[in-house]
Amino acid sequence: MRHIYALVVPALNEAESVGILLGRIPRELFSQTIVVDNGSQDRTGEVAAAAGAQVVTEPRRGYGQACLSGIRQVQPSVTAIAFMDADLSDDPMDLTRLARRFENDALDLAIGSRVLGSSEPGSLTPLQRFGNWLTTALIRSIWKVSFTDLGPMRMIGCDALERLRLRDPDFGWNVEMQAKAARLRLRIAEIPVQYRKRRFGKSKISGTITGSVRAGAKILWTVYRCWRSDLQEDEAPTPLRA
Repeated sequence: MRHIYALVVPALNEAESVGILLGRIPRELFSQTIVVDNGSQDRTGEVAAAAGAQVVTEPRRGYGQACLSGIRQVQPSVTAIAFMDADLSDDPMDLTRLARRFENDALDLAIGSRVLGSSEPGSLTPLQRFGNWLTTALIRSIWKVSFTDLGPMRMIGCDALERLRLRDPDFGWNVEMQAKAARLRLRIAEIPVQYRKRRFGKSKISGTITGSVRAGAKILWTVYRCWRSDLQEDEAPTPLRA
């Protein structure tokens, strides 16, 4: 199946990097590129708009909240949505490889794995690596589905996204997607991707011990919630389209 793709980029105070990122994205791949300005105090939105992106303003802070706001702006013709961060840690050219595998293998979800790919020394902290290992081990133990990473670069079909009923507004967004996809036995694959140290600004999670601990606790809680809850009892489907 030939998909029509949209790209959603959540961004908080990434004015220094978002314009460079948008200049490196394979534009021919996407019918729509959305940058969600998640309450930035710099010129993130202005820079993104000048680089040709559709800018969505979401003042309610939270990674998942930003992703949900971007999803609501996706055009009806779009059949799959890619996500990536705005800080240039990911290589935008890996999006082409994800899309190729996504289509060739008729996947529901493709995850860019920094663990299987090439990670620049220092780009993943020891705490991040341990958190990845622990969380993916829990998912494997509960649902018998193997992941190596909870990386931000990913691609998901719109039909699959609606079935997942995602609702986490912050650090649990990525793991909620993967845990629920495992639970529903969606067609999933990991693709090795490149990962580099942040070149500009400061990480909102791994940049501090407190942020890392909070994110880790939320991620583990999210796995537990996905394990104990009934998908049909979640508050609402993932809201696609405006």
